[in-house]
Amino acid sequence: MIKLAKREEQIMQVFWDLNKAFIRDIIPLLPDPKPHYNSVATIVKILEEKGFLNHETAGNMHCFFPVISREEYQQFALKDIVSQYFDNSYPRMLAFFAKEQKLTEKELDEIVHLIKKEKI
Repeated sequence: MIKLAKREEQIMQVFWDLNKAFIRDIIPLLPDPKPHYNSVATIVKILEEKGFLNHETAGNMHCFFPVISREEYQQFALKDIVSQYFDNSYPRMLAFFAKEQKLTEKELDEIVHLIKKEKI
């Protein structure tokens, strides 16, 4: 898997939300400034070539759907961030967020609870 460019990621976020859509359906859901239809079509084609999207043909139009789930990409992106900025250390990453985001004790307890819940 490869890291997506900002606009590619924005487009994938819409596809993950909708699960299946035509290009014309996703443009209104993209952040401003809205890209032109042809620009979105080009990026969708690139995402399909990268293996993130596939399509079904409906008449003379293509209905696109995600091949890679949001969760799969989140896992990849998080591993990439931890590798690049935290020396592959999740504890360092959590310590960074606890310090920089000024997490409350309640928020830290919630994080610990979620981690314990996932390990069960």
